[in-house]
Amino acid sequence: MTRLATPGSSLQPRQEAEVRGFARTWRRLRGLIRLTWPYRGRATVAGISLILASAAVVAAPLAVREAIDRGIDHRPPEFRTVLWWVVGFLAITIAGWLFGSVQSYLTSWVGERVLADLRVQTFRHLQELELGFYERTKTGVVISRLTNDIEALDSLVTDGPTTLVQNTLTLIGSAAVLVWLDWRLALATLTVFPGMAIATAVFRTYSSRAYRRTRERLGEVTASLQEDISGVRVVQAFRREDANYRRFTGVNDWYREANVQTVNAAALYFPLVGLLSSAAMAIVLGYGGVLVFDGRLTPGDLFVFIGLLSNFFDPVQQLSQFYQTFLAATAALDKIFELLETAPGLTDRPGAEELPEIRGEVVLDDVHFAYRPDTPEVLHGVSFTVAAGQTVALVGHTGAGKSTIVKLLARFYDPTSGRVLIDGHDLRDVTVASLRRQLGIVPQEGFLFSGTVRENIAFGRPEATDAEVTAAARAVGAEEFIEALPEGYDTEIQERGSRLSVGQRQLIAFARALLADPRVLILDEATSSVDIPTEARIEQALVELLRDRTAFVVAHRLSTIRSADLIVVLEHGEVIEAGTHEQLLARRGRYFALYDDWVEAVA
Repeated sequence: MTRLATPGSSLQPRQEAEVRGFARTWRRLRGLIRLTWPYRGRATVAGISLILASAAVVAAPLAVREAIDRGIDHRPPEFRTVLWWVVGFLAITIAGWLFGSVQSYLTSWVGERVLADLRVQTFRHLQELELGFYERTKTGVVISRLTNDIEALDSLVTDGPTTLVQNTLTLIGSAAVLVWLDWRLALATLTVFPGMAIATAVFRTYSSRAYRRTRERLGEVTASLQEDISGVRVVQAFRREDANYRRFTGVNDWYREANVQTVNAAALYFPLVGLLSSAAMAIVLGYGGVLVFDGRLTPGDLFVFIGLLSNFFDPVQQLSQFYQTFLAATAALDKIFELLETAPGLTDRPGAEELPEIRGEVVLDDVHFAYRPDTPEVLHGVSFTVAAGQTVALVGHTGAGKSTIVKLLARFYDPTSGRVLIDGHDLRDVTVASLRRQLGIVPQEGFLFSGTVRENIAFGRPEATDAEVTAAARAVGAEEFIEALPEGYDTEIQERGSRLSVGQRQLIAFARALLADPRVLILDEATSSVDIPTEARIEQALVELLRDRTAFVVAHRLSTIRSADLIVVLEHGEVIEAGTHEQLLARRGRYFALYDDWVEAVA
């Protein structure tokens, strides 16, 4: 008996891994089964129908046996008896068809809803995962979990219960009837089973590993495809089509090789099952014929043996094919549950309170931060204070830590040590939702969603009126180009806003952030992608819009920086200077050098 290893045991590492893998798979299958609970009524009816349909499969040959032994082989033959048993055979067959149809419909109905619920549950979990998860995980792999892997479960949850339960019941019922009719012939038939057991064990071990490799490599194919399609403009601009084609061909071949391994296993196993089935049939015909000649077996009994033998070996082959489906599905299920079991790296701590309406005072108190425990720190004891209503500009060379600070402020990450406070509240002590309701963020590239211009502007405040949407667009200077669109605010934006210019997309992102009426506004290189006239319009609007509102601006353009109430100069994750534009110039330090470089660049 297989047992878990204990200290000092001789259980091999591979066996330990297989035991742990089985326990993990069984736990995850239970999780999948629990999703059927809301549909337990239909599932129960499907189960009862399945049992009755299986009983009909076993009972039908027995009706034929009675027709042969009591009617055809009777002396003299009794036509009326044959007729009654034929009617009984038809009734059993029709009943089996009806129960099978009900079962098939209900099983598919429940299965498809389970898959839909699993897809929604997975998507909800993805929404709860922190930004760091998406920064370290390929987008294509995530998409593959929601599409390819859940689709791989379709056969398991719709056809699987039928295949497993019906064939198991048919197998057991047929074996019981065979033993009841003649135990000697039944025992002779079972002589082929040791070979089948060995072949099945080898097939199970080999296929299980092959299917896991297949799911991993399918995720790589999807990730490669998603990356190449998203970056098609860069690919074409640098004439990398041939190189990308070769790379994708390599990934695809890698996936094909994994699939070939599963095909090879099936190509050897299933014909072997058919061969063993034929051998068992030969035994029945040979030995069973002798028993009939000796009068120890009736012709009807031999007919039932021949009929149930196919009912005996067909289920074995069906169960073997189901096992192949099961392997593919559980490999996919493991990938899905690995995702579902990925704990969010950033959650509300127990007892976290709602952040009340804030004034906007922000304090960074000796903040240290590393993106992962095994990577170097990117912030080293950063401390500064921003008064409510002030605009602070974060400046420094690339990699100085500017964007990291605004990520901590939005609580996409928590500090490794130190504190980030708003109005005296440590952000780790308040709920993330209550914090972000009072934040507005405009990243370097404004991301737009499929839908209308109006829906994108109102993304943070879906309940906003048309007048409020229009006012936000007007405030950032977006109204003119929006009204020039074919349907104005009701113009459908294609994927990622591809119908609009980069500057137009950014203006809509500004309007979206401002409509949310945040107490703290974060502009992370938000004007770097717009032209000078557009930036000038935005800055004119921001003078009024940022009044009485705390703002963090990560920017390189002088006009944005000069007007800030506070400029924080960062270098290698440390604050080296802080003050107003005039104060920092007077010190003739690091900011003075940066400013001098900027002046030369725009001169």
